[in-house]
Amino acid sequence: MGIIGDSLDKAAANTATRPIPKSAGAQIRFLVKHEKGSTRTVAQRLGISQRTVERYLTGQIKRPRPELAAEVRKDWQPRVRERAKRQAATSTGIVIETRARFGFTAAPGTSDDGRIRRITQHLPPEYAARLFDAQAASAADSQLQAVVAEGLQEQYFKDGGRRAQGLLVEFTDIDYVELDY
Repeated sequence: MGIIGDSLDKAAANTATRPIPKSAGAQIRFLVKHEKGSTRTVAQRLGISQRTVERYLTGQIKRPRPELAAEVRKDWQPRVRERAKRQAATSTGIVIETRARFGFTAAPGTSDDGRIRRITQHLPPEYAARLFDAQAASAADSQLQAVVAEGLQEQYFKDGGRRAQGLLVEFTDIDYVELDY
């Protein structure tokens, strides 16, 4: 995934109310329970043998693989994550913190040279809903960036339509992006 998609995933993981299990055995038990007791399905998800899954369950293997924790994170507290997404998309919106180059297309006589800026901005729920919908539709990161750029354009640069009419913002050379909802 791209930088915006990864940031959305990280923000979703931060909405969990309990931390994921730490030990390898507890992580495997969670996945097996989530897959309704099928060690074969868990083995296929992790790309390991069914016997290795059984070794995790019996405690013969104690060190968790990185992909094990990643798979647990995908399924950990899905209802909590969905509730947080629904709330962000309908009432609270999202907060974006980024450092990136912003270029402009504006009225003649203004500077349209791109500059690196560090911006922290609250985006209204409609932008959060558009981001979540695009992510659910497996949109490319460029499409997610376009939604974020439009949100920053309208909320930060145009101040909700109170200034800079006709300004178009380019969101490029992203150093980092962090989202929170």
